[in-house]
Amino acid sequence: MRRKLVAAVLAVVAATAALTACSSSSDSNVLKVGTEGTYSPFSYQDSSGQLTGYDIDVIKAVGDKLGRKVEFTQAPWDSLFAALDSKRVDLIANQVTVNDARQQKYSLSDPYTVSEGVIVTKTGNNGIHALTDLSGKTCAQSETSNWAGVAKDAGCKIEAIPGFVEAVQLLQSGRADATVNDTLAVNAFTKAKGTGVVQVVGKTGQTSKQAFAARKDEQDLTGKINTVLQQLSADGTLAKISEKYFGADVSK
Repeated sequence: MRRKLVAAVLAVVAATAALTACSSSSDSNVLKVGTEGTYSPFSYQDSSGQLTGYDIDVIKAVGDKLGRKVEFTQAPWDSLFAALDSKRVDLIANQVTVNDARQQKYSLSDPYTVSEGVIVTKTGNNGIHALTDLSGKTCAQSETSNWAGVAKDAGCKIEAIPGFVEAVQLLQSGRADATVNDTLAVNAFTKAKGTGVVQVVGKTGQTSKQAFAARKDEQDLTGKINTVLQQLSADGTLAKISEKYFGADVSK
C-alpha cells in the first residue's frame, strides 16, 4: 500500500513538474509589455480600436527579431511601473525618459527615441527667441511634465493643459504666449495638421532620451533588446517607423 501511495505521489509530482515546464517554455516565447494605449502618437487606439503607435511598432519589431510574441497590457502611466515591479509585465514601452533615478532602479535599454526641447509660439509671434524671453509670459504646459519645470524656471506663468494640441489652441487664442515641449510633439502635430499654425522659435538646450524599462534583474533581456535595436537602426527599420508617425527620424 505504501509503495502504491509513494508511486502515486511521485506521479503527481512528475505531472506537475511537466506542466510547469511546459508553462515556463511557453511563457519564454512571450514578451509581456506594459503600455498606456492612450498616448498618441506613441501608444493609442486607432479608429478600429486596434492598439497602435510609434512605441507599439518599435517593440513589435523588436519582438519579431527576438522570436518572441508581444502581448500588451494597457494601464495608466502611474500603474505601469507597479505592473513591472510585480512581474505582471516584462517591459514598459511608453516613452520612458532616461534619468538617474530610473537608471538606478531599473534596467533601461539603449534609447530608441531622442528629442530636443524647443520653444513654440503661434506663427508670426516674433517676440520670443530663447528661454530668457519667457520671463513674465504665459506658457501652456502639462503640469506634470518636465517641460513645465523648464518653463517655470524661466519665469513663465503656467496655464495648465492636458497635451500639446490644447497648448496650440491656447497659443492660437492668445491665452498663452508660448509652450515648451520636445521636437517629438511638434513633429507629430505638424505631420497631422501641417505647418503654418505654430513655429519653433528657439531651443532649451536640453536633450530627452527614451528607452524601454525592465526590472533590474533582467539585464540579459535589455542586452538582447539593445542588440536588436542596433540591427533595426542599421537596416533602416527605426527610421521608417519614425517617418510614419513624425515625418522625421527621431530614433537618433
